[in-house]
Amino acid sequence: MRIGDIEIGNRVVLAPMTGITDVPVRRLVAELGAGLVVSEMTASADLVNGKPSSVLRCEATGLGPHVVQLAGCEARWMAEGARIAEASGADIVDINMGCPARKVTGGTGQSGSALMRDLDHALKLIEATIAAVKVPVTLKMRLGWDDHTINAPELARRAELAGVQLITVHGRTRCQFYKGEADWGAVRAVREAIALPLIVNGDITSHDSAVTALEMSGADAVMVGRGAYGRPWLPGQIARQFETGVAEPAPTLTVQLGYIRRLYDDILSHYGVHIGLRHARKHLGWSLDAAAITQLAPEAVLKRWKQTILTSENPAAVHRLLDEAYTDFAWSAAA
Repeated sequence: MRIGDIEIGNRVVLAPMTGITDVPVRRLVAELGAGLVVSEMTASADLVNGKPSSVLRCEATGLGPHVVQLAGCEARWMAEGARIAEASGADIVDINMGCPARKVTGGTGQSGSALMRDLDHALKLIEATIAAVKVPVTLKMRLGWDDHTINAPELARRAELAGVQLITVHGRTRCQFYKGEADWGAVRAVREAIALPLIVNGDITSHDSAVTALEMSGADAVMVGRGAYGRPWLPGQIARQFETGVAEPAPTLTVQLGYIRRLYDDILSHYGVHIGLRHARKHLGWSLDAAAITQLAPEAVLKRWKQTILTSENPAAVHRLLDEAYTDFAWSAAA
């Protein structure tokens, strides 16, 4: 699969997830085999105004094409934000028209998936972004605002004519948020509307679900989001099974422990210890969940270790407790 003249390593992409897919996460997932990783959604106006957290979100991993996702509701901010992203090393600029969060779609912002309620305005943002940069511009969207306005095929068709070079569709409307099931079949109407590369997103948690999503949607690739919580190896595993047909088991507990220890240290280094402790907590929890599932460890054992580890603010203690927890998972499952 190619985005403009950029070749992508394989057909499995890590989704942009605000507060989650920061540089440490993207770097690890890329190293473990994802074909492409996308930055957290970054407000274009905040990036233009030099907000430190927004600048940090756009930092490259140093692995593979660097994709910066921008959100906004004004053409001037989207254009300038795209220029800054390109100047900072972005190989691809992705436009967010899929985020369902109220703080993004509501109030005076009216960005993210709210833009699907006004396709003329959405096209102005797309055109301004494309005109501002030389790198490929891509677009991520939902099926529509609600069940009565399924307009993803029309937006995708108009975006292709404007010069967008890849479309990603999450198989839910904005009003669904993350409830119910993603409708991969509904994404096929987008496939039929465009000749661009198409990525299907939503509820892809395994190789089997990835295969079904591709078959139902007609997409060229899949995007893994929440399925990678605590499982940074998942996108790479799915990609390798596409290529070889061989299913891989979950990594051993020892390997999983190595991943979370490394990610924890990278997060603290990236943000500084004070802020990093807060960012790392969710990843610790998801990793403990994944380890317990791998070993079929009792729920009570998992709950006890999560309570202990997630409340610790001493990095050295967290490392020691992780060692003890993973050992306990192995012993409790074998008992």
